[in-house]
Amino acid sequence: MIIDSHQHFWVYDAKKHSWIDDTMSTIRRDFLPKDLKKIYQENNIDGCIAVQADQSREETEFLLKLSVEHQFIKGVVGWVDFSAANIEAQLEAYSSLKKLKGFRHIVQAELNPKFLLQLDFLRGIAALEKYNYTYDLLILPHQLGVTLEFIKKFPHQKFVLDHMAKPYIKDGFIEGWAVLIKEIAKHENVYCKLSGMITEADYTTWSATQIEPYMDVVLRSFGPDRILFGSDWPVCLVAGNFAKVKKLTTDFIAKCSPTEQQNIMGENAIKFYNL
Repeated sequence: MIIDSHQHFWVYDAKKHSWIDDTMSTIRRDFLPKDLKKIYQENNIDGCIAVQADQSREETEFLLKLSVEHQFIKGVVGWVDFSAANIEAQLEAYSSLKKLKGFRHIVQAELNPKFLLQLDFLRGIAALEKYNYTYDLLILPHQLGVTLEFIKKFPHQKFVLDHMAKPYIKDGFIEGWAVLIKEIAKHENVYCKLSGMITEADYTTWSATQIEPYMDVVLRSFGPDRILFGSDWPVCLVAGNFAKVKKLTTDFIAKCSPTEQQNIMGENAIKFYNL
């Protein structure tokens, strides 16, 4: 089974989706399950994880509604205010919704360099394990050091790095990122998504040769049992298309055994998100 571990849906709103700048104007429109279903049929994808793109309770409800209406949406990564005093009550209220697998906060946009280490945020994350919820880490390379300190506090919480922590592929910077990726990967409760790569390279001139050294660091660090294929559709459309993203991954992991390839392309997502 092939699972796309990372994609988004939205009804485009200029204010809500202000992160879509002029260089990404091609995705300034609605993207809904009817658009993705055909792409999945063409690319032999069996299901997906729908990940939040807006920090609101309404976003979580929107994705959950879509997951009920479309069976190929196997799970949802929503948003909740981890700093809220009633965080445990919120998680308890969600606990009966089987397709809600975990949560994410857009940490990459936070200006506070120690955001992940704030006491109220830590208290919220500490409540996740009780309900077997996962947590997606959306960060930038300069936040890897704080992220390492953060994950050390939760040795039993299931974490996954989105987009390989967005390395500076376009600039060719790899060494500093690689050092901290290797350190984080030593923690066996942390996984990593092979996703969002072509949009960290130059949108128009990227090549597999340019990106594969970063993928190699991730494969060597996390191993084939803790990395997940993800398309980052529709964001990937600013630099390519779904088929190109899938091919980038399948060509790279061709050196792995058939079982390892199956794990990366689906089984690891099934295990991590408890699908």
